Amino acid sequence: MRRLRSSTVVLGGMGVLAAAITSCGSEPDKRCVDPVTREELPNYRCDGGGRGDDDDDGGTRGSYYYGGSVRDRKVGGGSFDKTAVDTGGFGCSGSSGG
Repeated sequence: MRRLRSSTVVLGGMGVLAAAITSCGSEPDKRCVDPVTREELPNYRCDGGGRGDDDDDGGTRGSYYYGGSVRDRKVGGGSFDKTAVDTGGFGCSGSSGG
């Protein structure tokens, strides 16, 4: 039977511990999105960033969309309400939003 070196065991254990700590309290993904079309926008459309609102450069003011995924520049599977998104993770007790 092959024995694992102590450094391998320690590094593996630290990796599992780091994943458990960060995954439970982590923030959901945050994307700037057009609230009507659900197309992903540059972050300055949500932050302001000195570029102005709708009438300054013809762009759409975005809202942050949490969680979910992007496909063909459109988001889905998440929410505009940050508290409704379950970040999940090892050992977390998540609650579903509504």
